Amino acid sequence: MTPLKLGMVGGGQGAFIGGVHRMASRLDGCFDLVAGAFASDPARAHASAAELGVSAERSYADYKAMATAEAARPDGIDAVSIVTPNHLHGPIAEAFLAEGIHVICDKPMTATLAQAESLLAVAEQSKAHFFLTHNYTGYPLIRQAREMVGEGVLGDIRIVQAEYLQDWLSSAPAPDNKQAAWRTDPKQSGGGAIGDIGTHAYNLASFVTGLPTQQLSATLSTHVAGRLVDDDARVSLQFEGGARGYIWASQVAIGNENNLTLAIYGTKASIRWAQENPNILWFTPVGGAPQMITRGSASASPAAAAVTRIPAGHPEGYLEAFATLYREAANVINANSETDNNNAVIGIAQGMDGMRFVDACIRSSNDGAAWITL
Repeated sequence: MTPLKLGMVGGGQGAFIGGVHRMASRLDGCFDLVAGAFASDPARAHASAAELGVSAERSYADYKAMATAEAARPDGIDAVSIVTPNHLHGPIAEAFLAEGIHVICDKPMTATLAQAESLLAVAEQSKAHFFLTHNYTGYPLIRQAREMVGEGVLGDIRIVQAEYLQDWLSSAPAPDNKQAAWRTDPKQSGGGAIGDIGTHAYNLASFVTGLPTQQLSATLSTHVAGRLVDDDARVSLQFEGGARGYIWASQVAIGNENNLTLAIYGTKASIRWAQENPNILWFTPVGGAPQMITRGSASASPAAAAVTRIPAGHPEGYLEAFATLYREAANVINANSETDNNNAVIGIAQGMDGMRFVDACIRSSNDGAAWITL
């Protein structure tokens, strides 16, 4: 396909996730970065644009000017990638959707449920698409796990266990730690571990099982003195159909880096997957021995093969998973449809589900872990 023209808001000098999105967007040749408002400070924004090879005339001091100008250009951007702190996701997405420009937004969709509802109203009136980059859904063996659950290989789902454990906020961070600063500021993040990594665990469980959540009970804790957001979250879930779930998301679990795991137990079999070793999926039938399914091998399914780029035995993971989401977004944009062929695109509906989850967790925890209906 001819590469789509991509803009970016955020992701300038000193940022982390912007670089990830830029690499992912060009991995499959689906996008060319041609414009951006890369920082809130104009000087840093323009310096970032120069470093990235974006022309001065398409380097903008703020996102509103960018949305207006790019919509008016005959060669304007097709889509914008939003890689700012959470509290800016909603206003930026609304500005571009209102101009008919497709939006690819880092997770979570917004900082608050109210912002999400405002964004939803704008998205429903826009001709453009909204995509949310929950990148772990792009891993080949997660696609295989989803396919197995959908085909009934596990039988009726009984238990879903998702954990995302980190330790990088186990103590107060240095004052110049930019990533920690906005994540621990409730005005910018909307929440701590529950919004930053808890949403990943919840989204992954929902994506693979396809089970809607009916109720949840949550305990959000703060272990570092003076911190204004949670750094540890424990959530019990009741799914439609009777399955039970549990999510543990922590940024103070010493000894863990990005330890995201998913285990699903059914009446016929179980599966287990770990993000830090993503090329292996363990499958155990009832009464049988565990079987190791590997990415790219004869044991991989068509769903896994469709998003596999390199032969078995070679590491494939984080960047490639992001690239899969960018490629699928490009497929939807080019086809002018609501979904790609495998119906795996994460969009506004899943974004709203994630924000309802975070909001319900906060309300539940504030009410002594009361059960909340979603």
